[in-house]
Amino acid sequence: MEPTAFRPLRWTLSLLLAVCTVLIAAQDDSSDIKSIPLRTHSFQSPYLDTDMQSRWFDFGGTTIVRADQYVRLTAQQPSQAGWIFSRVPLTATNWEIEVEFAISGTGNLFGDGMAMWVTKSRAEEGPVFGMKDRFEGLGLFFDTYKNNRPGTVFPYVMAMVGDGQTSYDQANDGKNQELAGCSARGIRNADIPTKAKITYFQDKQLTVDLMYKKEDEWTRCFEVSGVKLPSVTYLGFSAETGQLSDNHDIIRVDTRNLYSPSGQSGGRREPSRKSGKGKPRKPKSKSSGSWLWTFMKFIMFGVVVAGAYVGFTMYRAKRRERF
Repeated sequence: MEPTAFRPLRWTLSLLLAVCTVLIAAQDDSSDIKSIPLRTHSFQSPYLDTDMQSRWFDFGGTTIVRADQYVRLTAQQPSQAGWIFSRVPLTATNWEIEVEFAISGTGNLFGDGMAMWVTKSRAEEGPVFGMKDRFEGLGLFFDTYKNNRPGTVFPYVMAMVGDGQTSYDQANDGKNQELAGCSARGIRNADIPTKAKITYFQDKQLTVDLMYKKEDEWTRCFEVSGVKLPSVTYLGFSAETGQLSDNHDIIRVDTRNLYSPSGQSGGRREPSRKSGKGKPRKPKSKSSGSWLWTFMKFIMFGVVVAGAYVGFTMYRAKRRERF
C-alpha cells in the first residue's frame, strides 16, 4: 500500500506531467503558420487613389463607391448588377480572405444576393449573382431569396467549385452544385458588422466562418477537405437584384498569404514592386512560442526534481523499514 505521506507528492507529479502535456500540445497546435497581408487583393475606405481610380481593382455594372463608407454593388432598386474584381491574379497557394459586408433593405421581400469569387477568369457579367455562368474556381454565394429548396432556411451561404462546364441551377438555388453551405438567418439587416472569413490551404481544406450573431464571435459555416482550385485566380465580388432588391455593400477586404517558415505549408508571397510598397514583410519573431517553450522547460525541470525527490523519499523509507 502506498504510504499516505507520498500521496501529495504523487498528485503533484501527476499535475506537473499533465501541465507539461498540455503545453506540448499547445506548442504543436499553435504551429508556425504565419501570414503576410496582400495589398493587391485588399481594400478599405477610401477605396480609390488620388486620381479617383483603384490601383488594384476594377469596378463595373451598377457599382458605386462611397469613399467614406462602402462600395455598393447594388442599391435597393430592381434589375441591378454590380461587381468589383482584382486586376492582378491571386497567386498565393494558401490564403485567408476576410470581408466585411452589409446586406440591408426595407420590407419583407428582398433579393437576390451577392457572391464572392476566386476564379480563373476575371469579371464577365451574367446570370449568377451578376457574373457569368459555367465559371472555373470558387463561388461563395450569399443567397437571400429562396426559389426552390424545401426545408432550407434563407438567407443561405453556399460554396460551389465550378469546373468551367457545369451550370449553376438558379431555379433550385444551386442545390445540386453545392459543395457545402449553411443557413445564416440574421445576416441581413444585422445589428453588428457582418463578416465572412474564407481560409484555403491548397488541395487540402476550405473553411468558411461567419460573424453576424455577435460582434467578435465567429460561427463555423462549413469545413471541407480535398478542395482543389485553379493555381492562378482572380478575387471578385458581385451582387444582383431582380424584381426584389436590397443594398449589397462591401466595406472592407483583407487578404493574407498564409505560409510556414519551416516550409511545411508554404505559399507564395506577394511580389515586390518598384515603388517599394507592399514588399514582403519579415515574419514576426516567435516571442510567444519562445516564452511557451521556456515555461515548458521549467515545468519539465520541476517534474524531474519532483520525481527524484519522490524516489529518494521512498528509498529512505524502505531503508528505515529494514533497520
